[in-house]
Amino acid sequence: MLTPTTTSHPPTAPPTAASSFSIFLNQLELIYVPIFWRNNHPWSIPLEISFIFVNSYPLFVQFLEMAQEVVNPEEQVVLGEEIDHVRVITLNRPRQLNVISSKVVSLLADFLEKWEKDDSTELILIKGVGRAFSAGGDLRMFYDGRTSRDSCVEVVYRMYWLCHHIHTYKKTQVALVHGISMGGGASLMVPMKFSVVTEKTVFSTPEASIGFHTDCGFSYILSRLPSHLGEFLALTGARLNGKELVAAGMATHFVPFEKLPELEKRLISLNSGDENAVKSVIEEFSVDIQLDEDSVLNKLSIIDECFSKDTVVDIIKSFELEASKDGNGWIGAILKGLKRSSPTGLKITLRSIREGRKQTVAECLEKEFRLTMNTLRTTISADVYEGIRALTIDKDNAPKWDPPTCDEVDDSKVDLVFQPFKDNLELQIPENEKHRSA
Repeated sequence: MLTPTTTSHPPTAPPTAASSFSIFLNQLELIYVPIFWRNNHPWSIPLEISFIFVNSYPLFVQFLEMAQEVVNPEEQVVLGEEIDHVRVITLNRPRQLNVISSKVVSLLADFLEKWEKDDSTELILIKGVGRAFSAGGDLRMFYDGRTSRDSCVEVVYRMYWLCHHIHTYKKTQVALVHGISMGGGASLMVPMKFSVVTEKTVFSTPEASIGFHTDCGFSYILSRLPSHLGEFLALTGARLNGKELVAAGMATHFVPFEKLPELEKRLISLNSGDENAVKSVIEEFSVDIQLDEDSVLNKLSIIDECFSKDTVVDIIKSFELEASKDGNGWIGAILKGLKRSSPTGLKITLRSIREGRKQTVAECLEKEFRLTMNTLRTTISADVYEGIRALTIDKDNAPKWDPPTCDEVDDSKVDLVFQPFKDNLELQIPENEKHRSA
């Protein structure tokens, strides 16, 4: 029997990924460098950047409170196992639903860069412990940093680099996904060569509802879904289950949850990264899918009719019209959530998704970096902090948006958050492979 070796604690010296990252930063001469190297340690700011939302507000609060538990500095938040030619990454904060903290980002980046360069590594598996793959991050961290300019720039920068690295990774990767996979957590699933989901998988990208935007590369991913499904998912935060993810092309295989442990064992025993061999093993366990009758993917003609409109205002009007027709009761709850969302967040998100259709992954991430930093800087609106306040601080679920309606969101102001920064302040997706991970 093979005995895995486990690496789970961050090294005291800067890891390989941090070293290449810092070299690249020195070349850029970013004003952010003092933040990156606070306390002489490159991974010192524990700030999560992705989001979890579900249609049920009480359930959202329950998840969020779980995810906000205090981080133990000695906690093994990511485990890395080396088993002959196979590497296994385990997100290991089950009580916090495997949220993505800066520590998680640094460890993921370190493992992935190390193993990509390691000739003995052929296959990488990633999974989550507990009832979530990854539920996103801690919104309160954003809120607490609102008075400090660019307090989250370090982890945003690194996370987007990590996203690009995953999209362009050279070794075969398999994500074994059950439970919650939302926001930035889903960015560890969808781009993989193979992403295996189950009947317990729940996906969503609902950042627009609190005045943020769809990020972590999802302006690229969602913009490439059939018809205008991407706009629908991004604007409404609607959830997809495992079968729907496969049907939509955001997962490759559906495997019953009870078979997932055995699939993992077979992939490890395969001991190879040959794509055809990996695919063959997964197909031994996968089953054909049949969408539920009430699946939103069976409503694509309505979605396409409504979410193809030019503006958020026209989308909502068209959706309202469809909701008034017999047999369209499914629209009611989704429409209610859409109309309660941040008008500024909705307009930024719609434009970002549509621009994404003509952009590369790198260009989408560069754009998303601008949007994120401008949103957190409240360049045109403080809605993101008001949305977090209403959901997580005061928990009154009654945000007061500014402006309060889409008609009052000035398009010329929206233009501002899309404008490029000065060259040395942009997200630099490195062309030099030596420095291409976070």
